[in-house]
Amino acid sequence: MQKPQRGWIRTVREALSMSQAQLAKRLGVTQRSVQSMEKGEASEGIRLETLRRAADALGCDLVYALVPREPLGETMERQARWLVASRLAAVNHSMLLEDQAVRSIARDIDVLLPAVLTSGTAIWQEEDPRGV
Repeated sequence: MQKPQRGWIRTVREALSMSQAQLAKRLGVTQRSVQSMEKGEASEGIRLETLRRAADALGCDLVYALVPREPLGETMERQARWLVASRLAAVNHSMLLEDQAVRSIARDIDVLLPAVLTSGTAIWQEEDPRGV
């Protein structure tokens, strides 16, 4: 679900036919503060505490979550594969210069991957330039 362009506070407030002054009174702040909250939320600069207070005053619950784009295990495996491949590519380049090419990088990745995946935070010491 995407955030409304003008933000949730304003969208819900308007859906409830509530003015900024009325919301301000419920929050114990000025109308200018509500205007600032709405602008801050729309620009993604609002504090969670402020958003939670506004949600409560509007009779809403604030639901805060990070939703992975893919299963976290797949994210870790992709990063580990990239890390192993980049390191093997560097080794393979050196070996080529010495006329001693590595057998199969794909096979070596599959062999090394389990150890890299269990190495904890080590898979994030270098970042895939394509991002997570």
